[in-house]
Amino acid sequence: MASRMTSAGVLSLALFSTLAQPSFAGGLDRGGYNIDLLFDQSRFSSQAAVLYVMPQRELKNVRDTNTSVLTGGGNLNGRSHSADETENYAVPYIGFKAGYEDVDCLFDYSEPFGAHTNPGVNWAGANNNIETKIETHNYATTCSYKFDVGPGQLRLIGGAFYQEVEGFKERLVSTLPIALGTGTGVGRLDLEGNGWGWRAGIGYEIPEYAMRASLVYNSRVKYDSLSGTVDLTQVPVVPGFGGRVTSVFGEAEAPDSLELKVQSGIAPDWLAFGSVKWTNWSVLQSIPLCPVATKGRACTATSGTQLTSLDLLYQDGWTVSGGIGHKFNEQWTGAVSLTWDRGTSHGYGSQTDTWTVGAGAAYNPTENIEWRVAGALGVLTSGSSGVLVQDGVTYGNDVSYDFDNDLVAAISTSIKVKF
Repeated sequence: MASRMTSAGVLSLALFSTLAQPSFAGGLDRGGYNIDLLFDQSRFSSQAAVLYVMPQRELKNVRDTNTSVLTGGGNLNGRSHSADETENYAVPYIGFKAGYEDVDCLFDYSEPFGAHTNPGVNWAGANNNIETKIETHNYATTCSYKFDVGPGQLRLIGGAFYQEVEGFKERLVSTLPIALGTGTGVGRLDLEGNGWGWRAGIGYEIPEYAMRASLVYNSRVKYDSLSGTVDLTQVPVVPGFGGRVTSVFGEAEAPDSLELKVQSGIAPDWLAFGSVKWTNWSVLQSIPLCPVATKGRACTATSGTQLTSLDLLYQDGWTVSGGIGHKFNEQWTGAVSLTWDRGTSHGYGSQTDTWTVGAGAAYNPTENIEWRVAGALGVLTSGSSGVLVQDGVTYGNDVSYDFDNDLVAAISTSIKVKF
C-alpha cells in the first residue's frame, strides 16, 4: 500500500525534475533535447516553458599576443585587460503530446544549442572576439510504443527532427583602417544552415512504484550546406578580400548524445532521480569557411582556400545530475538537485567545469493544470586560455587570458495542461 501512495504522490515529478536543475552546460548546449513530456500519463497534454540563464564569466589578465597590424589586428595591449564575456539568454520550449492505446507521440519546438558572448571592442582580445551569437531552432516528432514486460511496461522510442542554425561573429581584423580613417577595422561573419537528425531509445516503467528508466540516443545533425558572408567593408587593407562582402560556404555537425535517466519512488511521497549524459562535442573543432568561388576544391585549414574559420576546439561533454522530489500535499510538490557538467574547453576558451544546485516547486490548482517554477545557482570554475596545437595547426596565439571561479544563476517556469 505504501508503494501505491508513492506512485500517486510523486509520479508527476517525472517531468518536473528536469525543471529543478537548469544549468549552464558546456559546448553550445542551451536547452538540449528533452522528450520527458512523451511519458506523461494523460492521453493529451501540452507544455510551454522558458529557461532564463545569467552567466557571469569575467576574463582577466588579458594579453594581446599577436600585435601585428595585418595578421594580429594590431597592438591592443593599451586596451582593457579584463572583460565581461557572457550575455544572459532565454530558452523557450513548446510541446504537445497525444496518446492512443499503447502509442504516444510528442511534437515539440526547442532551441537545443546556442551561444552568445559579447566582450566588446574595447578589450585587449578584440582581435579574437567582439561579439559571437549562435542560435538553433529544432522541430521534432517523437513516438513510442509500450507493451507489458514483467511487472512493468517496456517502451520503444523513435523520432526525427529538423534543425536550423544561424549566427554571426565580429572581431577586430586590423587597427590600420582606424589609423588611416578608412574604416573601423571590424570584420563580420554571418552563417546559416540546416539539417535533419533522428533519435532512438528504450524506456521501462513500473507506475506502481513511480519507477522509470530511459536511455535515448540523439543523432548528429549535419549542416553540409552552411552558407554566409564575410563582410570586410570596414577593413579595406586586407589583400584580395578587403573592402567588400564575400560569400562563403562550409560544413559542420551538431553533436550526437546519449542520455540515461532513472527515477524511482523511495518512500511514500518521495522520489529519487538522476541522469548521466554524454555529448559528442569533439565533433566541433575548427570550422573552415571558404569563398564560394573556390567550390569544388578542398576547404580546410591547410588547403589554401580558407578565408576564415570558426574555432571551437571542444572536447566531449559529460553531465551528471541527481536529486530528490517530495509531494507535500495534493497541490504542492518540490525537488532539489545537484548537477556537474564537465567543461568542453581544454586550454582554449573559457568553458570549464560547472557545479549547479537547483530547486523548484510545482503547483496543481486542478488535476488538469500544473504550474512549475525552478531556480539554480552554480559555479563556473576557474582556468585560462592560450595556445593550443590541434592536428598540426596552432590556435589561440592571438590572445591569452585567465578567469576565476564565477557565478551562474538560472530560473525557469512552465505551464502544463492535461486533458
